[in-house]
Amino acid sequence: MADEARVDRTVAAEEGAAEESGAPDTDTPDRVGHTDEVIVLDFGSQTAQLIARRVRELNVYSELLPFDTPWSEIAPRRPKALILSGGPSSVYEAGSPHPDPAIWTAGIPILGICYGMHLMAHHLGGRVLNFSRKEFGPATVEVERSETNGLFAGLATEQQVWMSHGDSIETLPTGFHCTASTVSTRFAAVSDPARRFYGIQFHPEVVHTRNGKRMLANFVLDVSRARPSWTPANFIASTVDEVRRRVDTHSRATGTDGRVLCALSGGVDSAVAATLVHRAVGDRLTCVHVDHGMMRKNETELLKTAFEQLGVKVVVVDARERFLRKLEGVTDPERKRHIIGNEFIRVFEEEAARLGQIDFLTQGTLYPDVIESATSVKEKAAVKIKTHHNVGGLPDDITFQLIEPLRYLFKDEVRAVGTELGLPDSMVGRQPFPGPGLGIRIIGEITQERLDTLREADWIVMDEIKSAGLYNDIWQSFAILTPLRSVGVMGDGRTYANVVAIRAVTSEDAMTADWAKLPYELLGRISSRIVNEVPGVNRVVYDISSKPPATIEWE
Repeated sequence: MADEARVDRTVAAEEGAAEESGAPDTDTPDRVGHTDEVIVLDFGSQTAQLIARRVRELNVYSELLPFDTPWSEIAPRRPKALILSGGPSSVYEAGSPHPDPAIWTAGIPILGICYGMHLMAHHLGGRVLNFSRKEFGPATVEVERSETNGLFAGLATEQQVWMSHGDSIETLPTGFHCTASTVSTRFAAVSDPARRFYGIQFHPEVVHTRNGKRMLANFVLDVSRARPSWTPANFIASTVDEVRRRVDTHSRATGTDGRVLCALSGGVDSAVAATLVHRAVGDRLTCVHVDHGMMRKNETELLKTAFEQLGVKVVVVDARERFLRKLEGVTDPERKRHIIGNEFIRVFEEEAARLGQIDFLTQGTLYPDVIESATSVKEKAAVKIKTHHNVGGLPDDITFQLIEPLRYLFKDEVRAVGTELGLPDSMVGRQPFPGPGLGIRIIGEITQERLDTLREADWIVMDEIKSAGLYNDIWQSFAILTPLRSVGVMGDGRTYANVVAIRAVTSEDAMTADWAKLPYELLGRISSRIVNEVPGVNRVVYDISSKPPATIEWE
């Protein structure tokens, strides 16, 4: 749909929008043993990954693949069904993305969502046009009363949904019939039950479609008869097996020991990634924590102790002065990220040289990191927002092969895996912390003095939020050192000192976020402590911006 481009990001924002040398890890757990799976073909919608996530919430494994993946590559996986995502294009335009035509004769159920439904109609003999009456946002669909099976089984005839389209189907292909409509769209839902083909104009993956999950369950569990057997335990087993296979294959081919480094930040992502890889390769894993001087207060010491208790080898590299020299005079946030990412890898390469032959680097990259950076082939249709340390900030000549076992998981799924692995609650429940650390929470140049100021202010924010019992209810909470200075009065004297901003947000998966409505009393205590306990600060402000239009981090 030509007009879907301008609202696709809005839907993503509303709903939930961290190989060969230098290439992304392509050995993510896409081989799931005897677990049934549903493949989602991505036609450019920024909510495409949400479709896979909703299917996983049904305990059925699902993975996003590029729209043009040949059926010959998909067929050996024996998927129970295909789902075609939405997208910003129009099916009748030259250059618009189309799937391998072989999917239509593959004999498996197919669900087309928005642009995916248009593809189904276009390829099978129907007609799609750009209509003057477009639909963006909430809408009410009327389900045909005869529809007691299929997507609408067990649902009322009136459904609240989320629309995002300018194109619509004008004529249906042979074998299809209308199953739902709106005042603006004659064919809001269609089906060909004989071939188990279903199409819907709206987005069931977003929460604004109130019974969207039920509709997906009807398709995945009833129409496709997929078994709900994908669980954290299953993910762990398949991932451990795949990592072990990959490392052992490389070891045999090269005659090396197949040793692995893990970039350990102390967050839940790298902790879960490290634990998974440790289960796969044991002592061949060495975790390296680069102390770039931009960690929170006492975090390096706490991290080292925690992993040593888990029996994992940890090497702490003190690179604080090195990073500060590289960042001297740099104020642009993208340059900061790239410098930190590049230097991060260089430190790893040097550490690897000291440790001997190292072949693999493990990172705790998550899907929100990938979609915001949009630097890999699989995410080629997404629009880049900013570079993430784990993905776009890596140098082109990296000498490691990457292992990214969490690359297609959301944060809540990572936490569930961490719990299943037996990691402590304090680690599993830790709020997200960016790879560049406090470096992107200092607006402007990074200096040791500014790091010390922010570190102390940030410690107070965390301490007060934990004391208030709100830590687990908030996605992220932290302090930002702004480039501003303001006039103040302390005692009998005038001050001209730093302004610290407080950021606290609620979210499900970091794709969207809302500012946390913290109690005024709590905000007052935080402000009072920062001004009184942190030298050089005389003003504290609270950020009440949501994502979008803002991002969670300021840089």
